[in-house]
Amino acid sequence: MVEAKQIDDRDWSMLSLGERIRQIELEGYLVLPDLLSDSEIARLQTEVAELETTPVDYSEHQRGCASIQFRGGAITELIAHRPTLSFLHELFGQEVVFMTYGYARSEPGHPGISLHTDGQPYGSEIFGYEGSCPWTVRVLYYLDDLTPEVSPFRVVPRSHLCMHADANPYQRFSSHPDELMVTLKAGSAVLINHKVFHGNYPNTGTRSRGMLAISYRPAWAGPVQPVDEWPATELQQLPAAVRKLFQSPNHREGDFFGANKPAHMPNVAPGMNLNRWERV
Repeated sequence: MVEAKQIDDRDWSMLSLGERIRQIELEGYLVLPDLLSDSEIARLQTEVAELETTPVDYSEHQRGCASIQFRGGAITELIAHRPTLSFLHELFGQEVVFMTYGYARSEPGHPGISLHTDGQPYGSEIFGYEGSCPWTVRVLYYLDDLTPEVSPFRVVPRSHLCMHADANPYQRFSSHPDELMVTLKAGSAVLINHKVFHGNYPNTGTRSRGMLAISYRPAWAGPVQPVDEWPATELQQLPAAVRKLFQSPNHREGDFFGANKPAHMPNVAPGMNLNRWERV
């Protein structure tokens, strides 16, 4: 068992909507418990068992399969999972854009994932230019229980807020004195601000732990350089509820030549009200 200074195993079901928004905005991570039923978990486990996985460069015991959004079945349907999208609409506003989707499996012997960020403002070889989006939330659906022995989530709370050079998003760390271990039940999800430093602990148990990771962003917050557009033939095969999330991954909203006092400026913006953390 890997020791951690603190394990975050609180009852996440007790958080109000405002507290959930505060948690991910301020701390950089949030658990949404019990999103998937036992039957949904079983169906997803059956489908991911058919994926052809490849190992990462540092361990045969950490395997994954990228770009599975067009796989079909429960895997694709999960992109439009209603309870998750309901929260993301409250967090982002009404336009939510899908960006990336992958499967990861941590097997016994997995050495753990280093603390890192998924958000890099100039892009990177690992994350491409998808990582340059100003705001992205990754939803990590766990298909197995996270226990202290079986690759639990790890995070450095509030690290996404730090302006110090030590929080350069291109750095990686073996550990950090303020990191937390997060445990949860299968069918729950961890949502992360892609700028927060996070990873997972080694798998010292006797079973594997599977996870489906889907990233979304607000419609305005596109990448700084173009990424590949979705194939039109694949888009046509998507269920309607999923298809509506597949705006161009390059879509962004900004006016480089915006005036100091444009016409018809609004004077309300409920999404950034100070009392958004008090919502029920």
